[in-house]
Amino acid sequence: MLDEAVWRERAAAHRARVERWTLPHRERRRRGEPHPVMDFLFTYYSLRPVRLEQWQPGPGALLLGGDELLAVPGHVRDGDSVRLAVDALAPRVTTTAAFVRDLLLATASRPARLGCFGLHEWAMVYRSDAPRHEQVPLRLGAAGTDAVVDSLPVHCTHHDAFRFFTPAARPLNAMTPERADQIANEQPGCLHATMDLYKWAYKLLPATPAELVADCFALAVEVRELDMRASPYDLSGYGYSPVRIETPAGRAEYARAQAGFARRAAPLRRRLVELCEALLPS
Repeated sequence: MLDEAVWRERAAAHRARVERWTLPHRERRRRGEPHPVMDFLFTYYSLRPVRLEQWQPGPGALLLGGDELLAVPGHVRDGDSVRLAVDALAPRVTTTAAFVRDLLLATASRPARLGCFGLHEWAMVYRSDAPRHEQVPLRLGAAGTDAVVDSLPVHCTHHDAFRFFTPAARPLNAMTPERADQIANEQPGCLHATMDLYKWAYKLLPATPAELVADCFALAVEVRELDMRASPYDLSGYGYSPVRIETPAGRAEYARAQAGFARRAAPLRRRLVELCEALLPS
């Protein structure tokens, strides 16, 4: 049971927390100014900023004075309070919860693989005249970028990264991850699997507690920064120093950061699994 003052304070704190990212994004969009690192979190990941800022309690909370939540699907009146009713959610939430639970449990059951060194971003521009971020130069130039890909093993396990490989890069990957094989392939060392925790959190809205959505988003921001610092792009103009994965020291730096993110993602993955189980029929 949450008194109105308590849950409104939580809602205000949530909004203030995520506005650290949503307000600059809105301002950049107003100016027509692309950002090669941050835009990904608002375009590839499709949750609108206004929805990220919205607070909802998730299962198990009774809100006194929470009538405004009645406009959010799945929320019903319960005496003098408002709560999330699992049986009032759209059927797609249950279907999504079943898939997400199975995917995250399978991911958590595997050891983290730390040998990819972020080459997926390099493979997306390999032997291509059209880099994905045309406004940002390649640190090593096109020939130097291709040489790095040619010199290192490419082992990407994530379908949604692999599908953006250039045609010349696809045969270099040690596997061909397909959408249908996602549950079989996903592993906790993958940066994109960690960022995707944010996707799974918002795919379960309006059932996901806002704080869990924000926790997943905040980690995704940090992971995205590493993802692009280790990329072939020169992002010094945006304030990002490179992780030079073309060197042994850079690869070691990347693997250490990758392992740290895998550890930090584990409790978020568990919280999402618990949420999924709360949304599924017993």
